[in-house]
Amino acid sequence: MIVFAPAGVFLLALVVSMLRDRRRFRNGIYLVFALFFALIGVMIKASQTHHRLAAALALFLLLLALLSAFTLAVFLVRNGLTMVRREGRSPANLLSLLAGLGIFGLAAMLLTTLSTGWRALGTVTVVATLVVGYISFLFTCFLLYSLLYGWLRPRRDVDFVVVLGSGLIRNKVPPLLASRLDKGLKVYGAQVAAGREPLFVTSGGQGPDEDRPEGQAMAEYLIDKGVAADRILIEGESRTTEENLTFSGALMRERDPGYRCVVVTNNFHAFRAALVARRTHVHGQVVGSPTARYFWPSAIIREFAAIFMEHKVVNFSVCAVLVLMGSLTGLA
Repeated sequence: MIVFAPAGVFLLALVVSMLRDRRRFRNGIYLVFALFFALIGVMIKASQTHHRLAAALALFLLLLALLSAFTLAVFLVRNGLTMVRREGRSPANLLSLLAGLGIFGLAAMLLTTLSTGWRALGTVTVVATLVVGYISFLFTCFLLYSLLYGWLRPRRDVDFVVVLGSGLIRNKVPPLLASRLDKGLKVYGAQVAAGREPLFVTSGGQGPDEDRPEGQAMAEYLIDKGVAADRILIEGESRTTEENLTFSGALMRERDPGYRCVVVTNNFHAFRAALVARRTHVHGQVVGSPTARYFWPSAIIREFAAIFMEHKVVNFSVCAVLVLMGSLTGLA
């Protein structure tokens, strides 16, 4: 069983880290390494008793990886075209399309390099592969742990249910924001059924094309759904997720310094909101509401890009080292 020891170490690190705080990006790194070393352990174990089975498994995984990359590229391109058709040509809506084209572009570079042996292109390909590999590793950590985090439920009773704003359309609550509020109502109802009396916090400021703060419109939506007005606190000054949580945290601490809360947002945004909640010292976990399937890929890429840029010094430094390493292969 020693072949599974590395997987066990990373699994233990994941469990301990999650018990201390679920809202850490490093949990995703522990998760990916635990899965990776578990797979390596399975292959080593198989090779000790069934050599042909191990070779077949390795070949199957290689073919699966290649097929998955191609399928992912096709899916991202199609999803990107759907986003452009339904949501417009904003930079955020182009992310899945650009990611899919990037995968095809890297594949074309690899095939051209292998078929021509062009040294200059080979150097560029090595550099691109290293940088894309690093970014892909981080994205895999983010994606897998986001799914795990979204599956987990808050562990304690709460004093507040915070719903983050996402913008009004024609000064009304749009479907995306309504899904957050409906999820908040479910959380609120479960707490009431358990004998708690939490307060809602509706968080969102007033945009340039809005006639009132999002927090006010969200409160009106909840009141129409049967929530008493005196059970709702309105935070109407925030413009970003960080401000949502900073200002909402101040409101909650003013009412109850020892509070616990649940923060509600959309599922694609839940893990990044959790990271921001930790950074802004908001005492609670984040849950996500459903999102239209066509919207999710671009949204999750956007969330990852935001986290990547929040740690740009470290990430760009690593990328610079990888570029240098890849460039040196062209001089060897």
